[in-house]
Amino acid sequence: MMAILIRGGEIVTDTQRYHADVLCEGETISRIGRDLAAPAGATVLDARGKFVFPGFIDPHVHIYLPFMGTYAKDTYESASRAALVGGTTTLIEMCCPARSDDATRAFELWMSKAVGKSVCDFSFHMGVTKFDESSESALTAIVKRGISSFKVFLAYKGAFGIDDIELYATLKLAKKLGVIVTAHCENETLVDERSRELLAIGKRGTAQHHESRPEYVEAEGVNHLMTFAQSTGAATYIVHLSCVDALERALAARASGVRVNIETLIQYLVLDKSDAERGDFEGAKFVMSPPLRDKRNQEALWSALHAGEIDTVATDHAPFDFADQKRMGANDFTKIPNGIPSLEDRITLLYTRGVLEGKLTLNDLVRVASTNAAKCFDLYPRKGAIAVGSDADIVVFDPADRGTISAKTHSMAVDYSAFEGWERHGRATDVTVRGTLVVRDGAFIGRAGHGQFLARTPSHF
Repeated sequence: MMAILIRGGEIVTDTQRYHADVLCEGETISRIGRDLAAPAGATVLDARGKFVFPGFIDPHVHIYLPFMGTYAKDTYESASRAALVGGTTTLIEMCCPARSDDATRAFELWMSKAVGKSVCDFSFHMGVTKFDESSESALTAIVKRGISSFKVFLAYKGAFGIDDIELYATLKLAKKLGVIVTAHCENETLVDERSRELLAIGKRGTAQHHESRPEYVEAEGVNHLMTFAQSTGAATYIVHLSCVDALERALAARASGVRVNIETLIQYLVLDKSDAERGDFEGAKFVMSPPLRDKRNQEALWSALHAGEIDTVATDHAPFDFADQKRMGANDFTKIPNGIPSLEDRITLLYTRGVLEGKLTLNDLVRVASTNAAKCFDLYPRKGAIAVGSDADIVVFDPADRGTISAKTHSMAVDYSAFEGWERHGRATDVTVRGTLVVRDGAFIGRAGHGQFLARTPSHF
């Protein structure tokens, strides 16, 4: 493997900013300092005038996803390419078996979709969509194979959702094994009943998706999880938190000693409820769960990120085509496949709409999009850091680059962009994964199969 010297850039971590060179030899960072000499045959990247970030981590994506009778459009070949050109070098995917599926076979299936195909490194949150007499032994064996996080749904009644007895058992097992439990927090009964009522009176459009699961439904789901976390002592992680009411419940629980980390999504920070209300079914492009909220929530979410109250920004990437898949719900909002594809755009949007508008610092950007995810999910300091001995996952980012986001030019395997025509400032120009250059001058040059499964050791006892 050829050495790579990144010369003259400004290194930005979660706590520091300084100018230095970075030498990558083998798969790790070997030296950091001023005016480093390039080894014979090394590739030298000129980073003058650019930022040098640790590789970004998206802790919540869906690549292989059977959902509402169809499948998400991306494969690991397309998704990892999109991630890398956007500066994301590690993905943590939700493994989401149906209640009828065997957990071990589901884990093997999700692994088979990634191994030998992904260009970036990857891991999984193991979905627990039922808990029966065989679950403890199966989940314990999966943890021993390198999975240190579970995923539960307090939503999707009859599909992915679990009941309270199953939730309690899952959290108890997680505490025993040192696993952190990520959770989709809504009240599935309220969602189900409200949806039935809306459909019964003929309210079937995309705007009704929000009305079926308003903010208080998410807040109740958070409160529910926090009560069970307090009872069991398990470490928890709220995925895709969207609104102030839910945030306040989570922060109150944290203040009382409950172990909880909080994630929001780039979509909630830059899009709002009015997007899902667009006419001519255009609103279907913006249907996800929990739904996009009233714009008033955005200032509080940005502030909580800067203050360290919200830990991470993910995407919940779930790409479904508008032309046919989203149209499954043309006459019934409950049949619209959920998801706003954003994997490729997360970092440039955080920089453009966050850093440049004074809502985040550059250190905040690294903290919420890389380092905190690595710490939450047992990857730090291998990932999420620029330090000697860390994996050589590095993003050279040109803040002077300008462009326009469009489905015509993105790498995601989906036929629309939720950010079509938006101006972006900055982009990843050069990206390495474990010391291999996979993006050069903004062009993808990676090789399918370079990405490795990241075995993680549980630490949340």
